[in-house]
Amino acid sequence: MELAHYSDYAVRLVNTEEPTRGKDSLTSVDAVRELFGASMQAARRATDADVTRFRSVRARLRAVFAAADAGEETQAVDLLNSLLLEFPVSPQISGHDHRDEDGRPLWHMHLADHASNATSGYAAIAAMGLAFHLTEYGVDRLGLCQAAPCRNAFLDTSTNRSRRYCSDRCATRANVAAYRARKRLETDRSADTGRSADTAQEATWSGVRRRPGSMGR
Repeated sequence: MELAHYSDYAVRLVNTEEPTRGKDSLTSVDAVRELFGASMQAARRATDADVTRFRSVRARLRAVFAAADAGEETQAVDLLNSLLLEFPVSPQISGHDHRDEDGRPLWHMHLADHASNATSGYAAIAAMGLAFHLTEYGVDRLGLCQAAPCRNAFLDTSTNRSRRYCSDRCATRANVAAYRARKRLETDRSADTGRSADTAQEATWSGVRRRPGSMGR
C-alpha cells in the first residue's frame, strides 16, 4: 500500500522532541515548515499558532507509538482513531509528476490536503499514513528506540520484525554498552571467584593448624 509512506510524516514530527534529554527542536514557524519537506505550498500556511498546535499533535502521535511499543494494540488503535476522526483527509487519484515512458500519467493514490491551517493538514496526512502502515504491516511495526535515553519513534520494516533501534548509531551504541556491561560482569564474577577460592584455602589451612593432635606426634 503506497499510502503507507505518509507515515514518515508522523515519525518526523514525533522525533522533533527528545523528552528524556529535555530537547525540543519544534520551537519556531521555520521548524514547522521544515517538517513538510517538499510540500512547500502546505508549509506556507504555517503561522506562530501552529507551533503550539503541532506540539499537541506530536504528543498524541507519540502516545500511539508508546502504546504500540508496550504491546497495547487496542490502545494504540483507539488513540490513532481519535486523530483520524479529528483530522479527516480526502484520498484522490493523482498522476502529477509521474509519467511512463510514453508520457502517460502513472495514476496513484494521493492524500489531498484541504485543511484550513497547517496543523490540521499535517496531522491528517500523518495520522492517515500511520493508519495505513499499521493496518498493512501490524501494530508491532511501530516502535520506540530501546537505546536509552533516545526513545525516538521508528517504523520497523525488517523482514523478521526484529528492529529495536531508530538508527544504526543507536544500535551500535547499545551494543557497545551491552558488551561493556558483560565484560564488567565477567570481571566481577572472576574477582568473586578468586576471593571465594582464597577464603576457602585460608579456611582449610586454618583448620589444619587448629586440628587437635595435628602437631607434636
